[in-house]
Amino acid sequence: MSAPYVLVLYYSRHGATEAMAKQIARGIEQSGIEARVRTVPAVSANCEATASAIPESGALYCTEADLANCAGLALGSPTRFGNMAAPMKYFIDSTSSLWISGALINKPACVFSSSSSLHGGQETTLLSMMLPLMHHGMVLAGLPYSESTLLNTKTGGTPYGATHLAGRDNDRALDSDESQLCQAQGKRLGMLARQLMDSPR
Repeated sequence: MSAPYVLVLYYSRHGATEAMAKQIARGIEQSGIEARVRTVPAVSANCEATASAIPESGALYCTEADLANCAGLALGSPTRFGNMAAPMKYFIDSTSSLWISGALINKPACVFSSSSSLHGGQETTLLSMMLPLMHHGMVLAGLPYSESTLLNTKTGGTPYGATHLAGRDNDRALDSDESQLCQAQGKRLGMLARQLMDSPR
């Protein structure tokens, strides 16, 4: 049996959500549990387009087993008109067998997002990602206001989950507040995963 891990699953087009995923993974590992970082392939309107089984760069693509066997889940997507990006929605829509088996019940989860403008739909995107996780029976964990950076940040950061302001050209790096909130969210998720691993389902 493999060591327990928390899955950090994201989709990123320009790299901002990927950068957040890496910071969340750092926080998870600070809690004393492994972070497994995975992504999902893009979708295409071209019905004959296919992606290679292994991406050219970045994290590996997530498998059903990666998700089924995780002790917790951090789910991240850029905003797309106030909603999660289509590749993430496509992947989530393929997880019916895990819903039927109850594989994710009572496992902790959190969500994170990035947008190019400050009011670009970050919070509704976070909420859109929470809904399928609730259907899976997961335990949602936000960012509590004991993280004082939530009160001071001028860019990303919400009680629903970590966020990032990527800028008009999607080239703005995570600032110190955003990185700190990502790590805090990951650390909290890892701690909850360790506490809930032995809970009955």
